Amino acid sequence: MAQSHESESEKQARHERRHDAHLRATYAAFLRHLEEVSGLPRNLAECAAVSVLTTLERRVLPEGARNLEAQLPRLLVAFLPPPEERPARLQRFGREEFIESVAEDLKMPVDRAELVIRAVLRAFQDQITEGEADKFASNLPADLQALWRLTQ
Repeated sequence: MAQSHESESEKQARHERRHDAHLRATYAAFLRHLEEVSGLPRNLAECAAVSVLTTLERRVLPEGARNLEAQLPRLLVAFLPPPEERPARLQRFGREEFIESVAEDLKMPVDRAELVIRAVLRAFQDQITEGEADKFASNLPADLQALWRLTQ
């Protein structure tokens, strides 16, 4: 029986291929779930997820954003601006401004944007632990907490 003698670089390359495949599979599963929850086509579901996450993260402290990102698919987080390009301080806005911002970003009516936001938030919450969902919600103002909790 012949034994395989992989070099260190071959082992590293194999590990990286498996890691990349896992990242792609995790992201694809998230998008499929979001498509099911929202009824959106894949390209719009992906844009909506990025828009909602980007807008939501402007409203929380950087630590809260990092904790949320740690439980979301890495390839989704990769679409976000790098940390050094994000606002250093949280921006104060409420539910209406949040929905309007996402609606403008996705070029859709506000009433449709709210439904899309709810679907995206639900998909996010399905990806993270209940404890992280509660912790994240506690860092939001009451009107955004209500929107977050509507999806639970």
